[in-house]
Amino acid sequence: MRKELKIIIAGVLFLLVPVFVMAGSVTGSIQGFNCVTQGKVCPIGKEDPVAASENVFVLLVDASKGDYYFVPNIDRAVLARHLNTQVTVDGNVNSKWKSIEATDISSAGKKVWSIAMQNEVNKDIYGGPGM
Repeated sequence: MRKELKIIIAGVLFLLVPVFVMAGSVTGSIQGFNCVTQGKVCPIGKEDPVAASENVFVLLVDASKGDYYFVPNIDRAVLARHLNTQVTVDGNVNSKWKSIEATDISSAGKKVWSIAMQNEVNKDIYGGPGM
């Protein structure tokens, strides 16, 4: 019984370990995940064929280091619209999992996506918030 209790306590303590998440902004370009993992930048001028062939898009921060972040709460179509574009993503940055839970996306100083914008569209179409 004591051994089981120790295992349970250890499990609970493990769950309480903080995850490295903090609010912040990350700037980079939207690129296809396959291009990034192969060490290439998506070909400029061929955004439509790249967008059609890629399933996942990431925010490439430093191409020389292959440093990128997933943005899992943003639809693929929104990210594909900004392929090869410099954007700033605001939200909760998880450095351990290399991901950003986005709250806003800006391009050239103009907000192009936000949770509020998404909720407004969902309200217009479906009569309620989506996120």
